[in-house]
Amino acid sequence: MSVKKRATADECCQKIRWEDLDMGPIRGLIAAARNEDLEGTGLKRKPEFPGDHSANLVSETKIANVVLRAREPMVLCGLELAKEALAIYDPEIELHASESDGDQIEKETAIATIEGRIRSILQIERSLLNFMQKLSGVATTTNDYVNVLGDSSTRLLDTRKTTPGYRYLEKYAVACGGGWNHRMGLFDRVMLKDNHLASFGGDLETSAIQAVETSRSRHPDMLIEIEVDCIEQIDIALKAEADIVLLDNFSIDQLKEARELTKDRIITEISGEVTLENLGEMSRLGHDFISTGATIHHSNWIDIGLDWE
Repeated sequence: MSVKKRATADECCQKIRWEDLDMGPIRGLIAAARNEDLEGTGLKRKPEFPGDHSANLVSETKIANVVLRAREPMVLCGLELAKEALAIYDPEIELHASESDGDQIEKETAIATIEGRIRSILQIERSLLNFMQKLSGVATTTNDYVNVLGDSSTRLLDTRKTTPGYRYLEKYAVACGGGWNHRMGLFDRVMLKDNHLASFGGDLETSAIQAVETSRSRHPDMLIEIEVDCIEQIDIALKAEADIVLLDNFSIDQLKEARELTKDRIITEISGEVTLENLGEMSRLGHDFISTGATIHHSNWIDIGLDWE
């Protein structure tokens, strides 16, 4: 087997930016949110009279100015999406932002002003806030974890534990909160877990070596990560010449031992049972990454209001 150059931490993570996102699926999500509100999309029995019967009581020509305002401290995320959402509901609505995605926002800060037809603003209000509150919650929770890491060289990664259909928005929110993105999906990294290796048959070491060789023959530049759940399996990842070893549910003592075994030989990722309470201790052990899905699935929506002037 040819010896592959050791991967660097920079090669093993990324930070997705708004301009990296395909607007097609995002606009589809926004349209779906609009249609379930106005047309009952998702229900077999459609409304006899679709539309917003509350907003339609207001004059069609009446204009309003409203303010998006933070009701609590947060890391903002979703303002770029808000621009897309407003354009889908009513292209004539104008948004004037005073903050940006990724900004630290204090309570009562005016995030942006929106000017346009009252009917359109009333229709979009709930869906717009739903998107922004959800994404700002992910960004804010991520920032809580990043703050615990402090000046540690260990980077915080997200996972594939994302809301179906929202993956890249949530990964964007993680990046806004100061975290880093792991693989985007099944397509951009080989992740060999116990079930993958068992499918090759034979002993674990032979299976790991065979899997890595097969992958490298097909996609020489694709990163390969092997998950291990005990100290003894680390040597298998090293012999197979994987790029990354994922240390799954290791205790602090096991993580210390793993660091001594892997030092400068392979990229290491801590995963499993990561909490705000133990994150600080983990970050001082010298591993390259700590990954957790909690920044998404344990996040709480942030309170953002739409104030009428």
